[in-house]
Amino acid sequence: MSTETRTNLLGLTRAQMEAFFAELGEKKFRAQQVMKWIHFYGLDDFDEMTNLGKALRAKLKEVAVIEGPTEEYHHYSQDGTRKWVFRLDEKNCVETVFIPEGKRGTLCVSSQVGCALDCSFCSTGKQGYMRDLTVAEIIGQVWLANRSFGVPENKGHRNITNVVMMGMGEPLLNFDNVVNAMDIMKDDLSYGVSKKRVTLSTSGIVPKMYELYDTIDVSLAVSLHAPNDELRDELVPVNKRYPLKELMKACREYTDRYKDGRRVTMEYVLLEGVNDTFQHAHELIELLKAVPSKINLIPFNPFPHAPYKKPNNMRVRAFQEVLLNAGYVTTVRTTRGDDIDAACGQLVGQVQDKTRRSAQWQEKIQPKMIEVSDISRANRN
Repeated sequence: MSTETRTNLLGLTRAQMEAFFAELGEKKFRAQQVMKWIHFYGLDDFDEMTNLGKALRAKLKEVAVIEGPTEEYHHYSQDGTRKWVFRLDEKNCVETVFIPEGKRGTLCVSSQVGCALDCSFCSTGKQGYMRDLTVAEIIGQVWLANRSFGVPENKGHRNITNVVMMGMGEPLLNFDNVVNAMDIMKDDLSYGVSKKRVTLSTSGIVPKMYELYDTIDVSLAVSLHAPNDELRDELVPVNKRYPLKELMKACREYTDRYKDGRRVTMEYVLLEGVNDTFQHAHELIELLKAVPSKINLIPFNPFPHAPYKKPNNMRVRAFQEVLLNAGYVTTVRTTRGDDIDAACGQLVGQVQDKTRRSAQWQEKIQPKMIEVSDISRANRN
């Protein structure tokens, strides 16, 4: 049987794995054993699964594979940050980043090759959208990152404590595959990441947000970046379809539904002279007053041909101070992995440039920048 016709066990949830083994005439516990070998111990060789009989191992080699992306590039920063470019096929790559902080190790995982949303400050969007990742390709990033720490030699030692769907792509536009991958992340037989430590970040695909709440319990982050519709229409174009009133209603539904004190993380990239004034801070306070939330300020990370600048530290701290004084938990994301270019999308763009999206975008930088500057100036007046 060819590799193409064999089942890739890496991408199966526990329920799917049990159904697969049932079709083989095997007991449910065999699925649980194999799932633990794959994810907890990081194995891809059936012969090393010593608690399986020889006949079953032989059968699995005929009908199944354990196959993730292949490593195209990796670099480990002096501050502990790790970054990979994983190749999915001959045309497509994605990025994955691991960020350590004390006892926490956060893995930032991609869900699509490129992105269709074209947010004006995001390097990934300038590459265009190529395709969705499969479940095996999404969870494969976690699997390979985990193996980089010595699995299976360390017998399941877990360096990855948090997973965020904040890499390349809009996760809610690859809904089913992302949900199944997060289900595997949370499973005690695989990575055992708690629901509060698996976070999905969306730019605001409102109907899919409600579907997410009905499907799986994970933490929610929203790529906000502007406190009013006029500016957000320019920075995050999907806002034209799902404006802030609808987005805030969906966020409130999330916090109301679970009633456990959780908050939505609002991600806000600070762009010098565009969305970083005191007025913007006060608008943000007003916007979020009905939504239990915490705010993550992200000083803009420049990339080639970007029309924006990073605000200085004094401006960032002043913006943060306004939010703190209003009672919001507000953190400033510490820049990590500068020496390995750890902002999502940057390195893939260097490894492989497949479309003219970047060149086309560069041609319209000046008029777009004038539009955004005019809006920001009008908001200050």
